[in-house]
Amino acid sequence: MKINRNIFWTENFFDRIAGLGIKYVCISPGSRSTSLTLAAASNEKFKCFVHIDERSSGFFALGLAKASRKPVIIITTSGTAAGELYPAVIEAYQQRIPLIICTADRPPELVGRGANQTINQENLYGNHIKFFKDAGLPSVSISGIRKIRLLAEEAYRQSKFGPVHINFPFRKPFEPRSYTDEITEKNLKLIKTIKSKEDVPEPKEDSFDRNLYKEILKSINNAARGLIIAGPSSFTNREKSDLMALAEKLNFPVLADASSQLRFGKVNKKKLVINYEGFFRSEYRNNFTPDLILQFGRIPSSKAIENFLSNIFVKRYIINEHGDIFDPWNNAAGIFKCPPSLFCKMIKESLGREHHPVESTWLNFFSKADNFCQIKKEKILTDSRFPNECRLIPEIINALPENTHLMISNSMPVRDFDFFAPIFDKEIYVHTNRGASGIDGIISTSLGIRKALNKPTLLITGDLAFYYDLNSLLTADKYRIPLVIVLINNNGGGIFRMLPISGYGRLTTKFFVTPHNLDFKPIVRSFNLNYKNIRSWDDLRKSIHSAFNQEKTTVLEIKANIKTSVVLRKKYLKEAVRITSRNFL
Repeated sequence: MKINRNIFWTENFFDRIAGLGIKYVCISPGSRSTSLTLAAASNEKFKCFVHIDERSSGFFALGLAKASRKPVIIITTSGTAAGELYPAVIEAYQQRIPLIICTADRPPELVGRGANQTINQENLYGNHIKFFKDAGLPSVSISGIRKIRLLAEEAYRQSKFGPVHINFPFRKPFEPRSYTDEITEKNLKLIKTIKSKEDVPEPKEDSFDRNLYKEILKSINNAARGLIIAGPSSFTNREKSDLMALAEKLNFPVLADASSQLRFGKVNKKKLVINYEGFFRSEYRNNFTPDLILQFGRIPSSKAIENFLSNIFVKRYIINEHGDIFDPWNNAAGIFKCPPSLFCKMIKESLGREHHPVESTWLNFFSKADNFCQIKKEKILTDSRFPNECRLIPEIINALPENTHLMISNSMPVRDFDFFAPIFDKEIYVHTNRGASGIDGIISTSLGIRKALNKPTLLITGDLAFYYDLNSLLTADKYRIPLVIVLINNNGGGIFRMLPISGYGRLTTKFFVTPHNLDFKPIVRSFNLNYKNIRSWDDLRKSIHSAFNQEKTTVLEIKANIKTSVVLRKKYLKEAVRITSRNFL
């Protein structure tokens, strides 16, 4: 039997990896990656997506993996094509998203010799990868096939911790009918009998530190002023329920980032506090320093919490499944490596009668301050005119159907979301790219989420992030993905209007805000997608409802007045500080 060894080699790799349950493959065209592409495309267990732009492919795969919680394969050719994946690899690394990156490469004799489209791909993503392996040149021997199938298993196993990179060097020829070898029927039968386990055992992580657990438990039992901080996370409903049950048991207030999932759904919300951005700017916070903080999730989006944590010296324990160090202030008492639900259940079961009662004044402050700020916020937003970026958040949340997935772009949208997203019993699932917090690949990630889940999905994004990922609109049209995009167009980097640099006049506008003056309507329609310019709050509500009934992506553009939005944010923060100071100082 005549074969092309490159294809035979990659077919065995993908046959094994498909057997482990991987479903999605993202492919960008290239010659050197021919065998990878054909082997993946011929495997009936895969659903393949073809992207011209590798960067868009990487972020689309990221979205697929975030939503499905399973590894996604990415295939690229050699050279800068592989480099284009780096932003998505960084984000996947920071969030521990499972990606398996398969890059084609030139053979060793061409590397470092000036050969076309050849770079050093040895551990190309070295600082942001969980596992790397060069597959070596293809072999059709029994031992070679066993090796590549074992490598597929290892790639799958290691992807649990984040992105993995397998580099595949190939010599020509690449095409199926360009035969390189002949295999006897006997050897072919032997290769087919290479045994592979149905399941691959996941790598075992170290068990939790029992001494640290005892220390945390003792601190909880002695805490009179305890506090829970829940940062951005993909908490499941079970984890949400367990965390809030622990808060109820301990009588600890929970500062819940809007991207933590805790503000939404039918979970006990009695201890939730959401207006900390307002009252933590008041001097009153200095009178109420906690003696214990339990921190779940990533670093909160709130600048006020960041300043608060950087200026206090109390016992703060960080709890997450992998023991990730979410501590830029470098003042945590310990990092406890444990799944959140397990931690909450263990603490509840271990609490003794010696548990110190929480001070009533401590609880009353958070409850009343949160309520005061919420009333003032709602009044300011209700009285505000269309359009502004602040009222936009509650308006969108109110308009969303049950069980909607909501992707929030970085920069100003995610901060406004934390500022203004209310507590709501509606089931809403929040997604962000807060690993590295870049504005690249936001639309691509959202399209991947929508495609994997096949459930209503809405993206809130700014104009710069939208512009940065315009290539992804081709994917939206090609695969008929009905994503709803709310595009907030304030003609430039709106976040810089909220930073100290905003006071430097023309310097700010020229080098930071950078107005683009683009008309997005013809751009969106050139990709055969729906477009609508929103004219009022009522128009927004009706348009969101209508967009969810469309069969393709719809862009709802709101041309926002950046100055009005800045004034509203500052007005709310000023009022929050005033009302807190008046009632508590």
